[in-house]
Amino acid sequence: MTILVTGATGRVGSQVVQQLVKRGASVRVLLRDPAKADFPAGVEVVKGDLLDIDSLRAAFQGIDTLFLLNAVAGDEFSQALITLNIARESGVERLVYLSVLHSDRFVNVPHFAVKLGAERMIEQMGFSATILRPSYFIDNEHMIKDVIFNHGVYPMPIGGKGVAMVDARDIAEVAAIELIRRDQAPGKLPLQTINLVGPDTLTGADVAAIWSDVLAKPVVYGGDDPGAFEQNLATFMPKWMAYEMRLMAERYVSDGMIPEAGDVERLTKLLGRPLHSYRDFAVGIAPAA
Repeated sequence: MTILVTGATGRVGSQVVQQLVKRGASVRVLLRDPAKADFPAGVEVVKGDLLDIDSLRAAFQGIDTLFLLNAVAGDEFSQALITLNIARESGVERLVYLSVLHSDRFVNVPHFAVKLGAERMIEQMGFSATILRPSYFIDNEHMIKDVIFNHGVYPMPIGGKGVAMVDARDIAEVAAIELIRRDQAPGKLPLQTINLVGPDTLTGADVAAIWSDVLAKPVVYGGDDPGAFEQNLATFMPKWMAYEMRLMAERYVSDGMIPEAGDVERLTKLLGRPLHSYRDFAVGIAPAA
C-alpha cells in the first residue's frame, strides 16, 4: 500500500518521508519541481501541485493513504478543499492532516481558521483521519538565529503566557506512526486529534534565558510588540502574510500556546522516548565557542 505525501520538501514533510521509508512504507511525493527531489531510494516522485486537478488525479492513482500538509498561502483553503475532494473521488479514505494547535480558538488568524475549516470538512466527509495540531515550530528559530547570536536579542514576540514549542522531528515521527497505523488498519479507524507540543512551555523571557546560558553571554527578550514584528516581516514577505503573522503573535501574547493536560505524556508514550526540548535545539545550532 502506498502513502502520498504533500509538502514533501519542507522541514516537516521531508522528515515524514524519511520516517516512512525507515519504517518500510511505500511512498509517493507530489512536487511542483521534481528537480528539487532529494529523497531516499524507492520514493516515487510525481510532478504537480494541489491546484492542478489533472496532476492530483494522477498522483492519487493507486494511493491508499494521504499526508496532507499545505503551507500558509493566499489560496491555502482552496488547496486543502480541492485535495480532500480529489482524495475522496479517488477512493482514498485514510489520511493524516497537519493542522495547528488552537485552530478552534485562534479563529481570527487566517491560517488557523483555514485549518479549522479543513478539519471540519475531514470530519463531515467521514475520512478515517488523524488530525495533528502542532504548536509553534522550534525550527522556526533558524530564521532569527543571527539576531540572537549577533545582537543578543530574542526577537519573537511570544509573550509571557508561554508557548509549548515543538520540534519538527517529533512532528514528523508522530505523523509517520499515524500514517502507517491508518494505512495498515484492516478497516476504518475513528477520527482522532493529537496535540503536538514540546516538553516545556516557555515565555519570551524563558527562551532568552536559555540562549543566555547556551551562548554564555546575555540575551534579552525583545518584548511583546507584534506591530514591530509585522513591520520587520513586511520587509521580506508579502504584507498580507506579515499581517497574518502579527495576528498570530498577538494571540501568543494574549493567550499563549499551552498544552492540554496529558499532552506531553501521550506524545512521550507514542514515541517511546522523551520529546526534543528547546534547549536541545539551542545547543545544536549554537556557534562553536
